[in-house]
Amino acid sequence: MYTYKNYRTKKAFEEDVIAGKDVKIFQPGGMFTPPEASPSYTGKAYVEGPHFPLPHRWYAEVDVVEGRVVRVK
Repeated sequence: MYTYKNYRTKKAFEEDVIAGKDVKIFQPGGMFTPPEASPSYTGKAYVEGPHFPLPHRWYAEVDVVEGRVVRVK
């Protein structure tokens, strides 16, 4: 899964989450969208960045509350 904003580094991603910005995640394409991509999802998810076609350079486990990332582990 990805964040809507294309973060180049995990540090930049974490800074926005800590600052309380509205960071949301999505699963690109495909007909099998996981529940973690739902705007009402609450729980654990995994994200990566930067977006394809660039090589992924960071990965993170996150806590999501009602579709919004609230903590990066």
